[in-house]
Amino acid sequence: MIEPLSFLSAFMLGLLGASHCLVMCGGISAAASMSTDGKRKWSSLFLFNFGRISSYAIAGAIVSSLGLWLASTHEAMTEILRVIAGALLVLMGFYIARWWMFLTRLEAGGQLLWKFIQPITKKLLPVQTPLQALSLGALWGWLPCGLIYSTLAWVATYSDPINGAIAMACFGLGTFPALITTGAFAQQLSGLLKNQYFRQFSGVLLIIYGAWTLVPIFQTHS
Repeated sequence: MIEPLSFLSAFMLGLLGASHCLVMCGGISAAASMSTDGKRKWSSLFLFNFGRISSYAIAGAIVSSLGLWLASTHEAMTEILRVIAGALLVLMGFYIARWWMFLTRLEAGGQLLWKFIQPITKKLLPVQTPLQALSLGALWGWLPCGLIYSTLAWVATYSDPINGAIAMACFGLGTFPALITTGAFAQQLSGLLKNQYFRQFSGVLLIIYGAWTLVPIFQTHS
């Protein structure tokens, strides 16, 4: 069952995590357009980000399918997935605010897949063609990232592959303004996103949202 405003919530998760996205993907987003100019620069940026967001949507469909299977085989799994999602969102808030960096351990686990993908991404640089930009983004979408993992855990509670894919696409769209601007105007935006108070504000909102995700669990068992 999809909660009201869930797609908007997914978009806001991406938007609030913009400062983290700038660190994780800002450099490669800029690199995707460095070897081009004018209209080609913008098309490369859009294609790179379209590929990246498409990967998020595929991941969303996968984890939601897994969530559907787990919910159908174990009655308590929906609640367990929600607890995991809420806890990860809270941890992500601490991570974004730079108060506790526990999620770096989760990102380290994702290196198992990334070590096979990263060599391929290097072959696509420098970006010279639209296909290279699209392919680079599609591969970069699998970069180990605590923000993505936290959102995927939340999306898994949907137990609906289509809505899971849409939610992760909305999340990707939330990260889009930071990365599209990073590629074009890196200096202008990085100051805001790296600002301590902006990071802490975003972190607090993520912590609140993670706690709100857990509220129905406590209400059910109170």
